Amino acid sequence: MAYPQRLLNPNEEVLSDLHPHWWFFVRQGLAVIASLILTMTVASLTDSGGFGSFVRWATVLALVLSLIWFGVRWVAWVTTYFVVTSDRVIFREGVLRRRGVEIPLGRVNNVLFEQSILERIIGAGDLLIESGGESGRQSFSDVRNPDRVQNTIHAAIDSMRND
Repeated sequence: MAYPQRLLNPNEEVLSDLHPHWWFFVRQGLAVIASLILTMTVASLTDSGGFGSFVRWATVLALVLSLIWFGVRWVAWVTTYFVVTSDRVIFREGVLRRRGVEIPLGRVNNVLFEQSILERIIGAGDLLIESGGESGRQSFSDVRNPDRVQNTIHAAIDSMRND
């Protein structure tokens, strides 16, 4: 889902519109896979009566709970935006409780990124934006290709200063 155009200023152009990297789902995905394997194993090894029935239902409940956890995380992913425009950097997240940060490009002092070895391999990382303002530093995790986003922000700042 793209960032809503109605939330942009007049003549503002979207340069980069990102949701978090798929790495955002790893724990929930592993929980679903593990509970599915456990459920299938228990179903094949236990009988249908007595304690075996209780164990089967417990593993099915674990599977359902892990699927719900994954679903909640997916909704969080869909409603999390990291957008770079020609005027500002926008971060918004949340469904019921919303949180957002907007950093005008003119106030950005420095953009840093950090990636572990694994994050470099998969193309994820953290972005730190230092700006002149009340909050000063904003950190964003699970950003796709943070080095490219850093370049996009610097190019937008240069373009804004040259206009």
